[in-house]
Amino acid sequence: MAGTIYGYIRVSTREQNEDRQRLALAALPVPKENIYMDKQSGKDFERPQYRRLVRRLRRDDLLYVKSIDRLGRNYSEILEQWRMLTKEKGVDIAVLDMPLLDTRRGKDLMGTFLSDIVLEMVNNILIEVLGAVAEQERKKTKQRQAEGIAAAKARGVRFGRPPLPLPDNFHMLHQAWRGQKITLRQAARACGMPTGTFY
Repeated sequence: MAGTIYGYIRVSTREQNEDRQRLALAALPVPKENIYMDKQSGKDFERPQYRRLVRRLRRDDLLYVKSIDRLGRNYSEILEQWRMLTKEKGVDIAVLDMPLLDTRRGKDLMGTFLSDIVLEMVNNILIEVLGAVAEQERKKTKQRQAEGIAAAKARGVRFGRPPLPLPDNFHMLHQAWRGQKITLRQAARACGMPTGTFY
């Protein structure tokens, strides 16, 4: 008996764009109202939309994700979630970027036996590969962030708080302080700024 089809999308921050994942799911028979999306880090599974999705999933439902790292970053937790969804809940999962990670494959051939083999292969693949994949993603994210900052600086974007203009009497008081006519504290107070800032 066919179940309901769902999709899950995750981006790490509110600024990141989910279009790539959304387009991949749009090419499948996933109803728009059954697509759940979190804009949150994949460090754990305490994400509001993911938790809502898990509560809705029933036996024989199908869950599509674009890539395995959209589920999460911690491979041991991914394995735990994978087992819970496929074994305890009886849900099928299809990872679009990795056709091997599709639990329906085993059911089409020899029932649960092959599904178990696929799951075991998934476990082995995840243990071996996901650590490296997650590390590569972290490096790519840092590189993209650095490139974005460099591009913004090249456009003249300034980071941090904008500097406040100096008071009109600053240079006169600075000269008086340098000439030891007034103390640092007096000069700062006369400028209306903390001593450290004046210094």
